[in-house]
Amino acid sequence: MRPILLCSALLLSLAAASPALAQSAEDAGERRIMSSAAFLSGHPDLRYRLSGLEHFRKGDFDEAMLRFRRAARYSDKPSQGMIGEMYWKGTGVAQDKALGYVWMDLAAERAYPLMLAKRERYWNELDAEGRARALEIGPRLYAEFGDDVAKKRLERELRFAKRNTTGSRVGSVGALTIVIPTPGGTEVVDGTAFYDEKFWNIDQYVQWQDTDWKLHGEGTVDVGEIMDADTPLPEDTQGD
Repeated sequence: MRPILLCSALLLSLAAASPALAQSAEDAGERRIMSSAAFLSGHPDLRYRLSGLEHFRKGDFDEAMLRFRRAARYSDKPSQGMIGEMYWKGTGVAQDKALGYVWMDLAAERAYPLMLAKRERYWNELDAEGRARALEIGPRLYAEFGDDVAKKRLERELRFAKRNTTGSRVGSVGALTIVIPTPGGTEVVDGTAFYDEKFWNIDQYVQWQDTDWKLHGEGTVDVGEIMDADTPLPEDTQGD
């Protein structure tokens, strides 16, 4: 991937999908799985992020912020980074650099190079008053959006979605097949691919995303049309 400058446009492009999939046949299959309604319905982190990105691109920043915050509650680091950018730059919100720093600090919690670089730049540009305020409000945001609590919310969602779709309390896939709509019609995906543990086991899912974000912290992503951002979103199935 070619290096480009760290800026809002880069964070926006990288947030479009996670991991930033390459173009191999295997990765293309994963991308089709990730873009399906069935997959997104069980992954609120990606669902809300992608919806937020659509609203952001349309200039509907109030709705974008709402969707990013929902994704952030499910430990979605790219969404937390987008919130940090919005507050830092005053995009659709009153500019608040201290709050922008805290959100970017949350986004950097797993040491993604892009987020770490932005966090350090933000800190260096804060004045003494801004740094003091960031340290004051940080613990409150971490208590709601930090990995210690947010990953547990996501784990519940993944477990609930897999159990209900497979119809088994233990999540057995058996001979299940998944039909995915595509621009060229429909595609049948074997259940073992759709329900690979890296998509549904919280530890493997996070590791799968982390590996790519850490290896490919710079670049661009094209995931095509994912979903209609104006489609009403389902209520969270598990709450807090």
